[in-house]
Amino acid sequence: MSDNAALMLSVSGCRGIVGESLTPEVAARFAGCFAGFLHDRAKFDHAKNLASSAQPRPAVVLGRDGRKGGEVIYHSAIAGLIGAGCDVIDLGVAMTPTVAVATDHHARARGGLVAGMVLTASHNPQIWNGLKCLFADGTLQNSSAAAPPASMAAEVIARFNARNPLLARWDAIGHVERDDAADQRHVDKVLDALAVAGLTDDPSILGEGLGVAVDSVNSSGGEGARLLLESLGVEELLHIGHEQTGLFPHPPEPTQENLSLPGGLADAVREGEAAVGFAQDPDADRLAIIDEKGRFIGEEYTLALCAMALLEAHSSAGPGATIGRPALVTNLSTSRMLDDVATRHGARVLRTPVGEANVVETMKRANALAGGEGNGGLIWPMVTCVRDSLSSMALVLWLLSPKGGGKGRVRTVSELVASLPAYSIRKRKVDLASKDQAAAACDAVAAAFKDETIDRSDGVWVDLVSKRAWLHVRASNTEPIMRLIAEAPTAEQAEAILNHAQQAIS
Repeated sequence: MSDNAALMLSVSGCRGIVGESLTPEVAARFAGCFAGFLHDRAKFDHAKNLASSAQPRPAVVLGRDGRKGGEVIYHSAIAGLIGAGCDVIDLGVAMTPTVAVATDHHARARGGLVAGMVLTASHNPQIWNGLKCLFADGTLQNSSAAAPPASMAAEVIARFNARNPLLARWDAIGHVERDDAADQRHVDKVLDALAVAGLTDDPSILGEGLGVAVDSVNSSGGEGARLLLESLGVEELLHIGHEQTGLFPHPPEPTQENLSLPGGLADAVREGEAAVGFAQDPDADRLAIIDEKGRFIGEEYTLALCAMALLEAHSSAGPGATIGRPALVTNLSTSRMLDDVATRHGARVLRTPVGEANVVETMKRANALAGGEGNGGLIWPMVTCVRDSLSSMALVLWLLSPKGGGKGRVRTVSELVASLPAYSIRKRKVDLASKDQAAAACDAVAAAFKDETIDRSDGVWVDLVSKRAWLHVRASNTEPIMRLIAEAPTAEQAEAILNHAQQAIS
């Protein structure tokens, strides 16, 4: 089997099946190519500042999501990085946002170029793994490390496809150092952000009177979740899936189906009479929420609720607050609930093409208060510029807490959900004869909705303002299909919009 047969290369790095498309050689080569990119970038940065002293060699903060089989990929990545003359700061099993926080920390402490790499296949099944790159390029509220923009990712992929990893001489090999403080450092940064943003003077009392159930899917988020919730004073913590066995207790994507399995998080919330249930994915950048009745509320609510917390506190926020009308940033395929929350609090929403790197790039330009994507991914730059389940937990708890947004009483998740307008999102795929037909399909959809507001930055996005609805049509990156997504106040309205779009393509 060719090592590229099922290997996915994208702005986030590479992903494949361990022992098939993702082998130790592939992992070492990809890591060596990323190291080569970093060495070239370090020389470029040094050339811009000729007065500076000699720069230390690049370093990569490395963590993995803990899934079984990841050890061989992890050691292969270390070999590729140090073999290319990069130092490695080894976190072991660590969340993607923890790697980003540690990357920012070591960049400030070390000087020179420090990047990040996470070995994860996110919510993919057990047999998958991958190498995800983080790059520090421009700051936002003292955070920088994030998914690299497409142009930088393309340089790494080009090196990889050319089989051109950097190979250092024997006397230039990098070294490995261990960092065991990363989880606590991440938690401390969340606690500091709660205070600096004006949400609370004492984060340690937010959990008083609240029981919380958490499913960490036996992966990287368990220790950080425990540390955070205990630091917030949660009185009763029901923690399932917290053993770092490397084996997922259920399919790892935090969906309604997977979290509602017998003995799962929904049952834990009901049986433990918890105020809320939190579900992390394997690398803990996404968070799904179960309400106090054991009902899955949908990942789209995570970003909307976290934005609600930040905007409720914004008027009395401290020195970390933005000046003027605050900005929130999300992609074109995220629910309009975020716009409703923003309008309620006098904020604005900026939309970008799909992709975390696109969201972060716009956040940095706009000095955004927060951003993220509708898959349960909040980006709170006071903590980190990647999606972060710990930040999401803290902000949702603040909303519920009588010592926080509840202002003397416990608010429920179902109460908060009911305060937002209800929408229905529907998705479809339309087959194409070839990927070359994608542009014509987008043109046809744009023509069919020519009287509406249209954005062509990522396929075609149609804002049906009068119907409080939108449509997003874009080509798949891997298959000859068009992906159609519509949101409207009812499922019937969303399906009608999809029908109109599908007829235009056909």
